[in-house]
This record gives sequence, C-alpha cells and structure tokens, in this order.
Amino acid sequence: MKDIVLNIEAVIFATEEGIGAGEIKQILQDALAIEINKQEVIDLVDKIQKKYAQDDQVFELREINGQYQFLTKARYHEAINQLQAHKDRKKLSQSALETLAIIAYRQPITKLEVEQIRGVNCDYSIQRLLEKKLIQIAGKSTTIGKPLLYATSDQFMQHFGINTAKDLPQLKDIVAEENSIGEVIE
Repeated sequence: MKDIVLNIEAVIFATEEGIGAGEIKQILQDALAIEINKQEVIDLVDKIQKKYAQDDQVFELREINGQYQFLTKARYHEAINQLQAHKDRKKLSQSALETLAIIAYRQPITKLEVEQIRGVNCDYSIQRLLEKKLIQIAGKSTTIGKPLLYATSDQFMQHFGINTAKDLPQLKDIVAEENSIGEVIE
C-alpha cells in the first residue's frame, strides 16, 4: 500500500496543472497493473494531504477545481516572491542585449530582420525579452506572411530612463576610433 501512496504522490508532484482522481486511478492501473477504484484513490490522497499538513512541510496538497496539486504553503509566499523577483533581475545574455539593441534602433522590426542583422536565430532572445517585458508586439507587417513587428516597451523606456526611442544615444556617439578593427590605411 505504501508503494501506491508514493506513486500517487509522485504523479501529483509531476503534474503542472493538477490531476483528478479519475486520471490518477487510470495511471496507477496502467503503471502498476493493479485494480483500484476512484474512492480508494481519494482516500489515499487524503492520507497524503494529512502528511503535508504537518508544520514541518513546506508544501501542501490542495484540491482546486477537482484537480490535485502541490502548492507552497502561504507562509512561504514572501520568500517565493523574492526568488521570482531575483530571477527577473538577472542580467541579459550578450545575444539578448544585441537583439534588444537592434529592436531599439530599428523599431518596429520583424524577427526575420533582426536575424538578418545578427546572422543567427533570435527566437530565444526575443522570447526572453518579451518575458522581461522589455519589448512588445507592435503589430503586424504588411509584407508576405504578415510577420509580427517588435518594438521597445514602456518598461524598456523606464528601465533606461528615456522618454522615446529618439532619446537613445546616436550611433555616431557610441562608435569611437579605438573601437575600430584593423589598421587605418592612409
């Protein structure tokens, strides 16, 4: 019986959205080649819920809309919020910074145009920038296929302390002779 309880616990833990007693029953029958009814599953889930209700556990097993799932107990939410904020503050990768710069200076721009400038696939960088809300979808292009257009977001403007894209430093201000590659031919 303990093996069944541990299997139920593992199945619930592995689900992202939660899982119902009927699904658990079916999974146990297929995985363990046993006969078990839905009420037995519910009784075993109750045992698991009591185990995680103890004060020395950080998770609780909750039933939400007929679906069981493990959730962090409410008393730990502040620490989890700080973890999320810490993750959000992590620095951008070099490729994400390059992609952001291209979008900032050429907005609105399609992903294909960004990829042509960078010479590599930009799916991941664009996704990360969208998640961090530094860029936004600005509409659709009128070209064939109607690709999405990307532009900087209000959060980008706020983060860099500018009002509009026109406030970005001009490229001539950034490029200096000491940044050039190779020898000057006179």
